[in-house]
Amino acid sequence: MPNRPPPRPLAGVAAGRIAAVAATVLCGVTLVFAYLNKARCAGGPYTVDGRSELFDRIKDARVCYSDIQYLWLGRDINEHVFPYINGGITPDGTLTGGAVEYPVLSGLLMWLGATGAHDDAAFLLHSALLLAPFALLTAWLLGRMSGAAALLWAAGPPLVLYAFHNWELPVVCTSVAAVYVVTTLTRYSLRTRGIAAAVLLGIGFCLKLYPGIFVVPLALYVLVGEWGRIHPRRYDVRGALAVLGAALATVVVINLPFALAGYDGWRASITFQQLRQADITTNSIWYWGLRPMFGQTPGSEASFQEVVSTASPMLVLAAFALALWLGWRRFQRTGTFPWVGVSGAMLCGFLLFHKVHSPQYTLWLIPFLVLLEVPWTAVGCYLLADAAIGIGVFRYFYALGMGEPAHVQENIVQFGVWGRALLLVVFYFAFLRARERGRWSGPPPIERADTGELVSVAS
Repeated sequence: MPNRPPPRPLAGVAAGRIAAVAATVLCGVTLVFAYLNKARCAGGPYTVDGRSELFDRIKDARVCYSDIQYLWLGRDINEHVFPYINGGITPDGTLTGGAVEYPVLSGLLMWLGATGAHDDAAFLLHSALLLAPFALLTAWLLGRMSGAAALLWAAGPPLVLYAFHNWELPVVCTSVAAVYVVTTLTRYSLRTRGIAAAVLLGIGFCLKLYPGIFVVPLALYVLVGEWGRIHPRRYDVRGALAVLGAALATVVVINLPFALAGYDGWRASITFQQLRQADITTNSIWYWGLRPMFGQTPGSEASFQEVVSTASPMLVLAAFALALWLGWRRFQRTGTFPWVGVSGAMLCGFLLFHKVHSPQYTLWLIPFLVLLEVPWTAVGCYLLADAAIGIGVFRYFYALGMGEPAHVQENIVQFGVWGRALLLVVFYFAFLRARERGRWSGPPPIERADTGELVSVAS
């Protein structure tokens, strides 16, 4: 039988509740500023299709651009067309008939946000009201688990910059909720918690895909047990398979109705992402690091994109495999598999090597910086590099669009790209070794059955 985590002292429980309430309240305040930041780009007069006339004039200059407002047009959202059912994609990658580039639950949120809206300003407001509860719930969950560190999520610059930039808040909430279920609801068996968390990760996959990568480390965690086993080689194979099956079943149940009702529109979102190229809008190391090596000769762009299409997924998968292997080695040393740390490392690998690294992806990473004990100096440096992207890239686009010299802006963007990349490597390995913050920092050392050695499962 696995050892159970020790009960948390009453004072610690009270502190966690206070931190959760404080984080939630501050998050609410931050969300107001986040909305006002984006709403600077919205408002009358409007064009005949409901686009704010000032949007194109100031979105880059004043750094108030959002995908939410931008996608009011071009995806039939302004026409209130239900997504995917009648949509498709042209050979050149243009989405038609209500198809959107995101998984089905994000498309559904986009459609819901447009309900009752007749211009992009109302769409932005409705979407913000729809998304805000997910940010608040995330703040509360992080506060319960990690105490005051949750303020990084609740009151940090990324939430101001990106809360209403795209539809990221629900998917972040599903990932954090999955961690909360596994680490906090210990009155239930590990297998039960693992299955419930897998369902949440499956829902997250149907929002923005990336939580799906956390299912494998979660399954390994259930396989080997928690808090150390007296007999480490007794694995819960059925539990691990149940975790994988629950996640897969969730994805199938959610996607199947859309695929049956309009396969072409459902498939278009996948095709769009496959066709997307590593260009100046993707903020990736591929464009800023590899593209200059191909020069400007005829055919160089096609060759570059072909290399990226091959190298990017291979390196992402290699980063996943390395994280899982290092996590397994830690299990062999300590008696527990660090599934949260491994999940964070896998996310770092994805962000580093994927051909697209949109600014708002920082919201995906912030919860891991809260949940795991990593150096605050590194966190601060990452936020600085992220701001260079989140602000600098739009000023760069503005300078290019106006035909002005853009050397300073380009250097700021390059600082952000490479600073962020370097710190993702740092976090990749730091996550794999990190202790967990707050209430779930782990039990006291246990005795290994095979060696008799006392080890800490949180080391």
